[in-house]
Amino acid sequence: MKSKLSFSIIAISILATSIVCGCATTSSARLSQQIGESCVFIGEQPAKFAFVPERNAPIVVRNTYLPGTDTTGFVESRDYVIDYANGTVRRTSESRIPNFQKNILYGQDNFDHNKFPGFGNKGYFAFVDYTPKSKFQWPRRKGQTKLLKNARAKLRSGAPVKIVAYGDSITSGGDATKLELIFWRRWADALQKKYPSAAITTVNGATGGDSTVQGLARLQEKVLGAQPDLVLIGFGMNDHNRGGVPIPQFESNLKEMIAKIRAATTAEIVLFSAFPPNPKWTYGTHNMEAYAVATGRVAAETNCAFADVFSNWQTIATRKKPEDLLGNNINHPNDYGHWIYFETLNAMGL
Repeated sequence: MKSKLSFSIIAISILATSIVCGCATTSSARLSQQIGESCVFIGEQPAKFAFVPERNAPIVVRNTYLPGTDTTGFVESRDYVIDYANGTVRRTSESRIPNFQKNILYGQDNFDHNKFPGFGNKGYFAFVDYTPKSKFQWPRRKGQTKLLKNARAKLRSGAPVKIVAYGDSITSGGDATKLELIFWRRWADALQKKYPSAAITTVNGATGGDSTVQGLARLQEKVLGAQPDLVLIGFGMNDHNRGGVPIPQFESNLKEMIAKIRAATTAEIVLFSAFPPNPKWTYGTHNMEAYAVATGRVAAETNCAFADVFSNWQTIATRKKPEDLLGNNINHPNDYGHWIYFETLNAMGL
């Protein structure tokens, strides 16, 4: 057991270095490794891996997304048992992995989070590194470089490139445990590694709780005044909620933002969709797919680049519980969820 554990620790260090330096963003790495995939464990019930793991490759299970001084490494047989045939992992009866049955929202249906102070999944996750048994074609790829010619030319020439991230609390970094793990920060870091001579700066123009209505109202202050070269626009989570913004107005608001950005700046624009919130949350209409489709439609009609987060999230979620991916157990991605966003942006090919 000692030799296996020490090999696992080495594997953690290698994989973590790949994430930080951007090396894990290449096509081959994206298809062959899962790093920091998150799970919550309900008693001793099996939790599914997003992809069936390779039996003969090392598996690492720990309590933090990336290894660090506060990381606890969990041990196979003592803390967890893997079913390779079914692609699942479960807690043992004496496991040190947290039991999600103790979460304040466990078993709650149609819940109002305001009635549950201290809600959230922090402290209940286990994060897993493993090699899938079969290479998986993910994320769904549709190159967007034709719509980002100016940004690409500036990156290649070493010119300054200012990126403004605009949207709601997800874009502002909701439930990412470190600033550098926010999805668009990771993407900008990956671009900087790819184009080392470029001078990339980023601006967080997002505001928690905003829909496209507030997005329009804050546009001058948060986006236009910054004179960006590239704008990432991500709304939908608050628009889709009960009492939110109907689809026709949502589309109209996005189009107006795009028109105003183009009138006042030379920036190119990326629209990205959102994922479905917890289906047990009372404030969601649970119609996020329609808002994701609408976002893609607006991108196509206005010749903006589009990052299809919704579909790529749903591919991962096929074998994952919503709680596995939600930092606040409602509508914020955890660090692994931010990685899904990052990989979707990265798949645009810029």
